[in-house]
Amino acid sequence: MKTCLNAAAGYRTPLFLGACMALALLAGQARASGDESAPPKPNCPKGQVWDSKARKCTMQTSKATSDADRTDYAYRLAKDGRYEEALVLLDTLKNPDTAKALNYRGYATRKLGRTDEGIGYYLKSVALDPNYAQVREYLGEAYVIKGRLDLAQEQLVKIKALCSTTCEEYEDLADAIASAPQT
Repeated sequence: MKTCLNAAAGYRTPLFLGACMALALLAGQARASGDESAPPKPNCPKGQVWDSKARKCTMQTSKATSDADRTDYAYRLAKDGRYEEALVLLDTLKNPDTAKALNYRGYATRKLGRTDEGIGYYLKSVALDPNYAQVREYLGEAYVIKGRLDLAQEQLVKIKALCSTTCEEYEDLADAIASAPQT
């Protein structure tokens, strides 16, 4: 709201201010919707997970914490390099066979150097949701590690069809392919 007032001092009509406030609210909702590139904060101590409903860290063993919160927090742990902790948390899911959970399990195992195992999880995730661009990016990156640039390129083509060449998943995989040693 402050930005609206500062940005357009000469246009402070009720219609302009209303439109500006609506845009600010929508932007806030977009940030709060659980964007995968920004895992939830804060960073909880080992053995705890962020519970979005309670808005605090709770024990991983708490039955009150949802699978969605556990899955999102496992991704946070993995992005922070806490791969083993992420896998332990994913082991607590009531339903571990979701596209997101399998993708994050693949990510953590790949980052631990278990690339073939990670590919297996990615393929299961793709089977559940073929339109999930992030899993296709991570699968492509795993193929780059394995030296299978042909398979990585196939994932890049599929990502392009899903979200064009300007989405983060396309750009990241394209960079990984371009940086790979050419055989």
